[in-house]
Amino acid sequence: MDNKLKLYGFNNLTKSLSFNIYDICYAKTRREQEDYIAYIDEQYNSERLTGILTTLTKMIGATVLNIAKKDYDPQGASVAFLIAEESMVRSLRPDTILGHLDKSHVTVHTYPEYHPEPSIATFRVDIDVATCGEITPLQTLDFLISSFDSDIITMDYRVRGFTRDINGKKLFLDHKVTSIQDYIDSATLEKYDAIDMNVYQSSLFHTKMLIKEVDLQNYLFNTDVYELPPKKRLEITNSLRREMIEIFSGSNVY
Repeated sequence: MDNKLKLYGFNNLTKSLSFNIYDICYAKTRREQEDYIAYIDEQYNSERLTGILTTLTKMIGATVLNIAKKDYDPQGASVAFLIAEESMVRSLRPDTILGHLDKSHVTVHTYPEYHPEPSIATFRVDIDVATCGEITPLQTLDFLISSFDSDIITMDYRVRGFTRDINGKKLFLDHKVTSIQDYIDSATLEKYDAIDMNVYQSSLFHTKMLIKEVDLQNYLFNTDVYELPPKKRLEITNSLRREMIEIFSGSNVY
């Protein structure tokens, strides 16, 4: 915020950002599906995810209090950060920090999976950022989108609670928000079809994004696009697009 609000006491607003991405891949056999899952699981293991969350935490000006991370068998990983504003770390007594700040956190979970029928594999990432006080995680969206191969993106931003200005007036929002898209670079938005579903009275903002262009080579695992006949390329492209549309719409369309 350029001009900080003058508040009576502490800023009690809680800001939550849920960021969910899907990366779709074509693998023509069950073995290739399993190889893709193993590849993506290694690419986004808990160590790399920890690095992404560390950068995100620095971007929002928060301090890491604790890190928990885990890689799962057969696949998937989770990382959780307990975070706080720097000013709060300095001002609060040591015996009250954890009790007060357990609602300020960053978490990431990965879900590699494949379709029962050979050809489609999906990699899903869920990231949740919950902060209290002045910190807002919206400025991290470009970084998050660029950190993953994102075909479908769903984002929810919610501000809960209220604080008061020095005159005692309740404030249910301490920064101007009309759309999550306002916090995403225009060059990034050009690559996606995006829709909003916002409930302004509840400070609830929802945006979904679907990649516009499907460059088939980017979706083939261990296969060169020129090895495939034109008819097969079209068939695969249509299969990928159907999978994306169903995930984007949240329903079994086909």
